[in-house]
Amino acid sequence: MSLAATAIYLASRSPRRRELLRQIGVTVDVLLLRADPQRGIDVDERPLADESAEAHVTRVAHAKAAAGWRNVLRRNLPPLPLLAADTVVALDGAIIGKPKSPLEAEQILQRLSGRRHQVLTAVAVTYEARTESARSSSSVEFRELGRDEIQRYVATREPLDKAGAYGLQGRAAVFVRAISGSPSGAVGLPLFETALLLREFGIVAV
Repeated sequence: MSLAATAIYLASRSPRRRELLRQIGVTVDVLLLRADPQRGIDVDERPLADESAEAHVTRVAHAKAAAGWRNVLRRNLPPLPLLAADTVVALDGAIIGKPKSPLEAEQILQRLSGRRHQVLTAVAVTYEARTESARSSSSVEFRELGRDEIQRYVATREPLDKAGAYGLQGRAAVFVRAISGSPSGAVGLPLFETALLLREFGIVAV
C-alpha cells in the first residue's frame, strides 16, 4: 500500500475517535459493530475472571478489529486498513465499565471523587492477515466532587454511555485536577501510538 494513502475503516461508534483521526488527516469510513444484545453483538466486552485492565482492553481491541475485518470480507468491501479501539477506566486495578443506570453513574463518580485513576486505551489495526496493536495509559486525578454537582452532571445523561461514567471531552473536564500521559488517549484514541501503527500499514497521518 502506498505511503500516500490516508483512508481507513473505523470500527467504532465514537464520534470523538472520528474527530481525532480527522484531526491528523486520516479519512475514515465507519463500520458499526453490532452492540444490541437483543439483535446480537459482535464483541463481548465483559471482563474475564481475574483479567487485568491492561489485558482486557488489549483483548477487546483485537476482538473488535477481527470482527470489523470479518464485516469487510462479508460485505466484499474494498480492502483498507481497519482500526478498532477500546478504552477502560481502572481504579486501584479494578475495571470500571459503563454505568447501567443514572444511580450507578452517581456511585461511580463518587468513587472517583478526589482520587487518581487510570484510563487505558488499546488500538488495533488489521489489514488482511496482519494485526498490530498498541496501548496507552493515562493517569487522571479528579478534585473532590459535591453530591449536587454529580447529580447535575448525571442529569445531562452525558456519562451514561461512557467508561467510568464521564467524558473528558465534555462537561466532566471541569472535574479534572491533573492528567499525566496521553491527553488524546484519555478521551479514547492515543494519537501518538495510533499514527505509528497506521504508518506500519502505509497510512501517513498529518
